Amino acid sequence: MGKIAVGIAVVCGVAVAAAAAVVVHRRMKKSGKWVKVMEIVRDFEEKCATPVSRLKQVSDAMIVEMHAGLASEGGSKLKMLISYVDNLPTGREKGLFYALDLGGTNFRVLRLQLGGRGRGILNQQFVEVSIPPNLMSGTSNALFDFIVAELAKFVSQESSDYEPNPGRPRELGFTFSFPVMQTSIASGTLLKWTKGFSINDAVGRDVVAELTEAMERHGLDMRVSALVNDTVGTLAGARFVNNDAVAAVILGTGSNAAYVERANAIPKWHGPLPRSGEMVINMEWGNFKSAHLPLSEYDLEMDAESLNPGEQIYEKVLSGMYLGEIVRRVLCWMAQEAAFFGDTVPPKLKVPFTLGTPAISAMHQDTSPDLKVVADRFKELFEISSTSLQMRKVIVQICNIVATRGARLAAAGILSILRKMGRDTIKDGEKQRTVVGMDGGLYEHYTKYRKCLEKCLNELLGEEVSETIALQLSTDGSGIGAAILAASHSRYHGRDD
Repeated sequence: MGKIAVGIAVVCGVAVAAAAAVVVHRRMKKSGKWVKVMEIVRDFEEKCATPVSRLKQVSDAMIVEMHAGLASEGGSKLKMLISYVDNLPTGREKGLFYALDLGGTNFRVLRLQLGGRGRGILNQQFVEVSIPPNLMSGTSNALFDFIVAELAKFVSQESSDYEPNPGRPRELGFTFSFPVMQTSIASGTLLKWTKGFSINDAVGRDVVAELTEAMERHGLDMRVSALVNDTVGTLAGARFVNNDAVAAVILGTGSNAAYVERANAIPKWHGPLPRSGEMVINMEWGNFKSAHLPLSEYDLEMDAESLNPGEQIYEKVLSGMYLGEIVRRVLCWMAQEAAFFGDTVPPKLKVPFTLGTPAISAMHQDTSPDLKVVADRFKELFEISSTSLQMRKVIVQICNIVATRGARLAAAGILSILRKMGRDTIKDGEKQRTVVGMDGGLYEHYTKYRKCLEKCLNELLGEEVSETIALQLSTDGSGIGAAILAASHSRYHGRDD
């Protein structure tokens, strides 16, 4: 009897919630509030529109900024940072190497055993660690001491098979995915923090020196052989397995891109030209800004209230940290102006960043007839149980608008790189293959976003050129690439062959 009573109670609860949703929806229609809801949706969709003509304007503007950033330091919102990587991996790298991949609220410690002479990666192992929120706005020493303690723990748990050769320190590739002005392959000054970090005493310091000092404090015998950002690491990882890889894009919590530039096309490079004639450029494209970017009042408000107002505008319309927040702000406005969720605005809906991109991905891709995933997410996140099917369809529509704009703008950015490299056309009938390494949870897990991006890029390039371009998923490419770059820039490189 107890089980039957519980079952009846659950059924009754669902019925009550459904009835409440119907009542809310009917009230909205009678009062004309539903008309207001649809006006808000249409207005938002218009402001987020990305026709091909506009995307080409965005691409044109980005190419202008690319040239300006290559010409002089500070000449562009795009930093176009010189990475000092003038030789990408060849597949012949050999030995035991490590990577520390710091690019957001988590970091990874990775170990690779490279076989050399085309044998690739023999084995690999990694751990992922969450950074306590207080360390994201504390001191440099506190952050790097925490990171090195985890690095030392990882090393201490290794078997004797991973002991380095006598007299050699372990060698590390350091992926540091924040704007850095590099002065060599293994040194660089932090320009500013992004992605929610605000450790003031680290700005203007050499991040390799900070990490090295922390390793010395912990007695960890390890040397940083290469400092790279996540996109440069992803490009190196992609090149290790595919010689056609010439660019990389990160679409995750944040977003950035890197590509191989002709060294003689970098006016701000004042040293001797590298033997390869090439240099990998870290674009820092998240900071791109243009009057052609389709921005709504919700984007402008989010930017104004962010930790870095006026900066990272491109990143704020296409990366994983912000997509869910834009959706939340639209829904909050609908609740306030059109009583979308009833007479009062649900309190939890007012809290910034409570709607993450994984949630909007799940709702956007909900294939159930009654959009049950949408209903469940709103009950879990906001304690909103009275949503009708029509309301849930509107929520999905908002998710689609935000994701579609982000994906199509990302495609416009990739087009800019291909155009700058001359890879957007077919010359003399020769179909040169071009691979772009792609990494980041947004691209990997948000299927509709990824497919929209790929479709848009094909639309921008045309069918014939599209056949020569491949977007290659490079899972954990930034960490693997950093370890491989540590190998190719090792002071012992070639001695083990």
